[in-house]
Amino acid sequence: MAFPKKPDPAFLAKQAVVIRKDIVEMLGTAGSGHTGGSLSCVDLLVCLYFSEMNHDPQNPAWPQRDRFILSKGHAAPALYSVLARTGYFPLDKLCTLRQLDSILQGHPDMNKTPGVEMSTGSLGQGLSVACGMAVAAGLQSKKAAYRVYALLGDGELNEGQVWEAVMSAAHYGLSNLCALVDHNGLQIDGATCQIMNLDPLPDKWRAFGWHVLEANGHDHAAILAALAKARLEKERPTVILAKTVKGQGVSFMQNQAGWHGIAPSLEQVCSALEELK
Repeated sequence: MAFPKKPDPAFLAKQAVVIRKDIVEMLGTAGSGHTGGSLSCVDLLVCLYFSEMNHDPQNPAWPQRDRFILSKGHAAPALYSVLARTGYFPLDKLCTLRQLDSILQGHPDMNKTPGVEMSTGSLGQGLSVACGMAVAAGLQSKKAAYRVYALLGDGELNEGQVWEAVMSAAHYGLSNLCALVDHNGLQIDGATCQIMNLDPLPDKWRAFGWHVLEANGHDHAAILAALAKARLEKERPTVILAKTVKGQGVSFMQNQAGWHGIAPSLEQVCSALEELK
């Protein structure tokens, strides 16, 4: 099956629930990992992989595929579930998360996992590589040109390399590059506004020469509309600042910084899955 498809909103909503259930079960089985930020970015990934991006799970190295980089690599469980659900590898691999010799390590490994474009984990590096991919696409023929998407966390924006990449992308007019910021307002040590205040975030990106869009990161129609606008931009790179909720979908995890880097217990897994019905 090749993508993109144009599924209806009900299909996307159903996939988002299924993927959130996968994440909870994977992390509960592994006993470690990053729960909150994996749950917050699900809807962005669902829109990208099930509707927006050109990609072929049966041919992960297809030259004309759109590229996606999970710069916030600790949200790997969300990416793994989406890759499995779109057909890159069997679903039964999900229960091997973080096990020795598994293709699904704690952070994405491009040498192990089909569909992973970049090994990520050290925050701040993904957008730089995305810039390089976008430049490379521009050097190819129009027939082989592709788009590049990079998902960053808002806490990740504390990294100086991010802003070097932001400046570089604008300088080279990388209109085939779209960054998405999972703006859930929390990082491992607490609220982003207290750790390193990002405001006014839209103005910062505009000042660096980017086309700035804002969207509800859990509203599939709003996300798809923003992605469509990004495609229409032909002069500048685009950033979609997606307002999200850390731990989205599970009430006792939502807006809790403590759920950044811990896995649920068996009892908590059962409770979360009951909610996600």
